[in-house]
Amino acid sequence: MRMIDIIAGKRSGNAHSLDEINYIINGITNGIIPDYQISAWLMAICFNGMNIDESSMLTNAMADSGNILDLSEIGEFVVDKHSTGGVGDKTTLILIPLLAAAGIPVAKLSGRGLGHTGGTIDKLESIPGFKTSLELDEFLAQVKDIGAAIASQTNQLAPADGKLYALRDVTATIESIPLIAASVVSKKIAAGANVIVLDVKCGSGAFMKTLLEAQDLSNTMVEIGKRLNKSISVVITSMEQPLGNAVGNSLEVIESIQTLKNQGPEDLKELCLILGAVTLVKLNKAETINDAKRILNCYLEDGSAYNKFKEIVRTQGGDDNAIDNIENLPASKYVIEIKSENDGYIKNVDALNIAKACKFLGAGRMKKGDNIDHAVGIVLNKKIGDEVLKEEILAFVHANSQDFVTEAINLVKKAYNFSETAPKLPELVYEILL
Repeated sequence: MRMIDIIAGKRSGNAHSLDEINYIINGITNGIIPDYQISAWLMAICFNGMNIDESSMLTNAMADSGNILDLSEIGEFVVDKHSTGGVGDKTTLILIPLLAAAGIPVAKLSGRGLGHTGGTIDKLESIPGFKTSLELDEFLAQVKDIGAAIASQTNQLAPADGKLYALRDVTATIESIPLIAASVVSKKIAAGANVIVLDVKCGSGAFMKTLLEAQDLSNTMVEIGKRLNKSISVVITSMEQPLGNAVGNSLEVIESIQTLKNQGPEDLKELCLILGAVTLVKLNKAETINDAKRILNCYLEDGSAYNKFKEIVRTQGGDDNAIDNIENLPASKYVIEIKSENDGYIKNVDALNIAKACKFLGAGRMKKGDNIDHAVGIVLNKKIGDEVLKEEILAFVHANSQDFVTEAINLVKKAYNFSETAPKLPELVYEILL
């Protein structure tokens, strides 16, 4: 079997056999297949797709490329949550301690930034000392001891996905439903959770631009889960504008801390409560979504979720003093105000342009292996539906260098569109698949 023949077959629209998929994943895991051939194969999939049989086989092979955790000793149910990627999406930082505070064990494998979207691991590494790479025994022990762990992929857990993830980020092969589905679900299988909640983003700042695409991805992941005996629920959510106000690594950590103190943006809090509520209903710990939201909101109001986040940080080697004193988190040298040139209402805040601006500032990677600047980013002061007067502040640009600041400012200005009348506010949640 030769990789060049497999690439040619997919380029021609042929379906892969199980032997071909196992050959590819083994070659990726063992480093036998060079990056340029893997990249060509990824592009062929982007053009010609995969059927559900191929997607399921790919997912299973990626999960089997490393160890699969057995979390049965932790309890009957262990939860994992994943987002398909958005702008300002820091829900993991809030939801995991929130669920753990409610007594629900959560084993969370997260990734780094992919394309224009930020990564949970990059955000957590804004916290001084925070250890994102855990050995399997550490990961397991932490979930058992404190009810939650958030770790990056390692060479032991879904290693094939880790290599593919990095290549997709720099080869324009991100927006492929089979590749996204296989990446997401393989990590969930490897992490050992038996209850999986997925947040599928939809809109200008997401990989899935339309509701139809988001539904296609959601149905694909649910079907893969059925074939691989995993219970998967999906919440399709809006990414027509950034979630919350902060976009950037340290800035998003700060906003997460504020939300865990019950002082964060309303849209961010509401989405975290909905995702958590789906979990509670799935586990029969609440009858309705609204009942479950009320239960979880108590853990924000009494400080339990905030204290659980500090415990996670402390257990993973981070400085929990920086959580109480956010001035100890990375901060930029410059903060530049972007002022409105118009009177009116905010009609749209293009999330993709905000993400591109952050990338220019250094919050994301231009190529594989790039370092990122944890301190930089954008904080929105106005969002869709807000009334604005000329010279009012729309957003703040946090920068550490004058390089590309002009480009970033122009992108932020371009992201804002105005109307003379108050627009209809976008829905936060489109659909829930329990």
